[in-house]
Amino acid sequence: MIRYLTSGESHGQTLIAIVEGMPSNLKINIDNINNELNKRQKGYGRGKRMEIEKDKVNILSGVRGNITIGSPIAIEIKNKDFENWKNYMDPIGDIEVESRKVTKARPGHADLVGAFKYDFEDIRNVLERSSARETAIRVAVGALCKEFLSIFDIKFTSHVICIGEDEVENTYKFEDIIENVDKSEVRCVDEFYEERFIENIRKAKENGDSLGGIFEVRIKNVPIGIGSYVHYDKKLDSNLALELMSIQGIKGIEFGLGFKLGKLSGSKVQDEIYYSQSRGIYRQTNNLGGIEGGMSTGEEIVVRCVMKPIPTLYTPLNSVDINTLENYKASIERSDNCAVPAASVVAENVCAFVIAKFMMHKFGSDNISDIISNYKNYLERLKSRGWKNKL
Repeated sequence: MIRYLTSGESHGQTLIAIVEGMPSNLKINIDNINNELNKRQKGYGRGKRMEIEKDKVNILSGVRGNITIGSPIAIEIKNKDFENWKNYMDPIGDIEVESRKVTKARPGHADLVGAFKYDFEDIRNVLERSSARETAIRVAVGALCKEFLSIFDIKFTSHVICIGEDEVENTYKFEDIIENVDKSEVRCVDEFYEERFIENIRKAKENGDSLGGIFEVRIKNVPIGIGSYVHYDKKLDSNLALELMSIQGIKGIEFGLGFKLGKLSGSKVQDEIYYSQSRGIYRQTNNLGGIEGGMSTGEEIVVRCVMKPIPTLYTPLNSVDINTLENYKASIERSDNCAVPAASVVAENVCAFVIAKFMMHKFGSDNISDIISNYKNYLERLKSRGWKNKL
């Protein structure tokens, strides 16, 4: 079973993750991992912080000569901005606190609840860890998992379908998204809506406001039967939902047609099952988003997330000072005014971790050769039952 932990603060020295359970003899291309980090940093609406950081992963252990050795993999991403914050964030020794002390909680952030829960008089202790900066190291973990999943030709892409009041109406094919999405500043493959999204973000920025939106993650070539119906914690969709909801700012998730399903009758919803000699068992629709009963159906996995507008506003909302209880306007921290495109990249990679975890649970062994052998044997058994390898 693959698992990981992260550590680090937004303006601390570094972000660190330890990944356990990656099999041995897996070749790692560090350029692929850095490419995912680069995509996360892009997007119209990102703030000044992204002009400082040029995220690159540094693998500290668990890999030798670009090949995994089966032991825990430690990875880090240095925070270049730490040099500007060393006097305030240095872990050891005396630090200067007062000039960057935060006492006015931002509505919608972890500030108020976190300060009360952990008994802080300085909200900076909360915002440094609760910051979405932490997602950089999770993207690196997911990109590492993509290296493993590429052996099985499991592919990921994501695109933005809504920012502000505008929403893409067309449904795009996986190939169209993966081919064009990185060309867009807002990760939108529809040129008309791309312009609308950019204009919406620009207007919000002029008004000192922020915008949220909706993005979609697509996962292709996951074999049938990944996940399980026997326990709540073994369901594929529940695990995907857990990881996606852990991304800062995500407030809702749907699979397939999602909330639209509540307005339709069963005859219009269920993905009917067919068989032909040439195709084997197949479906003509994918309304449930590639998951039934907590298990993958072999169809494309389709999941959408809604991200709330970023809580840090340059026209701040009403708040209180957590120490004096006086009414104030909330604190202003350097921030994006829209990060939906970046969130889609983060989501793509946290989904990769979940799929890798379940693939290891189904086919796992200590080394990549045995895993591939187990995988091929499974596909052969499925073929004998009428499910042809579509991968």
